[in-house]
Amino acid sequence: MASRKPPTPAPRPARPRRGPGRPSTEQADLRAQMLDAALACYVRNGIAATSLRDIARRAEVTPALLHYYFGDKEKLRQAVVDERLLPVVAQLQMPLRAAKSSIAGVIEGFVRGIVELVRQHPWLPSLWVREVVSDGGALRGMMVEQIGPQLPQVLAARFAQAQADGELNAQLDPRLLVVSLVGLTMFPLAGAPIWKAVFKADELDLDALCKHTLALLQQGLELKP
Repeated sequence: MASRKPPTPAPRPARPRRGPGRPSTEQADLRAQMLDAALACYVRNGIAATSLRDIARRAEVTPALLHYYFGDKEKLRQAVVDERLLPVVAQLQMPLRAAKSSIAGVIEGFVRGIVELVRQHPWLPSLWVREVVSDGGALRGMMVEQIGPQLPQVLAARFAQAQADGELNAQLDPRLLVVSLVGLTMFPLAGAPIWKAVFKADELDLDALCKHTLALLQQGLELKP
């Protein structure tokens, strides 16, 4: 009696490979979903405390699929920086470019730009304090190497030129003026839940903070009308 051949195993489903050219809409949407999940986990738990499994759970995918798209944890973090954080910072350059002719306009553009960024991305101040300002923050290197040459150094040079032109208080240090601008915007925004509770001031919203900060700066910096 002839022996019967074993049944041929069913073929395994193919992995979602990216072909040449742009990824499909489905692939792009899934990738964006995973990046958004990673950012949300970073904001909630901190970068160091967030695992690939945490991100996969929030994105509702398997850790294997997350690894397939991004590789290891470090590569995923860099993708979040490149595709989520740096584009947000780039938005701040637009109001500054529009106000090149006036140092008062540059400063107002910075303050209003920060307020608008936080209005669109409420997670920004807390992530900045945790991952840039705090010792051991995972994004401090990004601030120094990638954002520093794009924004703070450019602003400091603009302020130094304004002093030379007599537009700005000569007693100010242009570099510390950049630090002061950040301190007068990002820190109050990051600490809003605290000072609102202390002063019972829920009515002080983003617009109120923006108005106050501009009034403080325009008088203290001796800006010409």
